[in-house]
Amino acid sequence: MALRIWRFITLILAALLVGTSFAHTLELPAKMQYSASLYITLQKTLYMAWGPPSIGGFLEPAAILSIAVLAYLTRKRRPAWWLTLAALVFLLLAFPVIFFLFVEPANAVFRLATPAAPPDDWMRWRAQWEYGHAARFVLHLLALSALGGAMLVETRIED
Repeated sequence: MALRIWRFITLILAALLVGTSFAHTLELPAKMQYSASLYITLQKTLYMAWGPPSIGGFLEPAAILSIAVLAYLTRKRRPAWWLTLAALVFLLLAFPVIFFLFVEPANAVFRLATPAAPPDDWMRWRAQWEYGHAARFVLHLLALSALGGAMLVETRIED
């Protein structure tokens, strides 16, 4: 029963994480059309609750930790373990790899910018931030799918 509860918690955390990155991806087409002033205003106001010290900043590390524990708990349950391990790898590619290579450098630039004084190359940084988050969404979705697959392979079908 403890494994089922842990799986459920892990699935909820992964689903919430996918929700955050899906929201970024849904916003991408509109935000690629915004002026520098509007874009920087949004970066400085809209996303304040997505990082530390708000709950959004702890959601991704919590999901990663939860999946790592689940991988340990399912280590003797093949093929569920492989799928859980795949989910963990997908999340570790999304964070820290994609996040720190693409998203955080853009965050750092936009933290220093103001709506009245955007960086000269703000459109490049905007594209890097937006497409970085789109790549993270794909990885988050793959992780959630792998978790769902791990649950399915362990579910007995009874007629």
